[in-house]
Amino acid sequence: MAQRRRLEIQEKGEVSVVRFVDRKILDESNIQELGQELFQLVEEENRKNLLLDFSNVEFLSSAALGKLITLDKKVKLHGGRLKLSGIRPQIYEVFAITKLNKLFDIKEGEADALAAF
Repeated sequence: MAQRRRLEIQEKGEVSVVRFVDRKILDESNIQELGQELFQLVEEENRKNLLLDFSNVEFLSSAALGKLITLDKKVKLHGGRLKLSGIRPQIYEVFAITKLNKLFDIKEGEADALAAF
């Protein structure tokens, strides 16, 4: 099992619920580390269904969005599904402005997202 500093993982059935340790995802080195941890879930641990729970995140850099786009591609390449939940309104606005709300399947809460798998 890979060591993680930026993520907490909980298994719920066939879905890996991923929570972010950091409340502010702004620092470039942290974003790189976060990306590596996310990519390991798909590429090395072969997890197919990921739910990213943002309820702990207060700020999200636009640089982190690039990692999420790459993660979405990797999940789809491996035949999996990615859903997002718990996004605060001010962060959701960034998704809406960049039209990433159309790329990602974003649910309001964890229960809604789990039911959508």
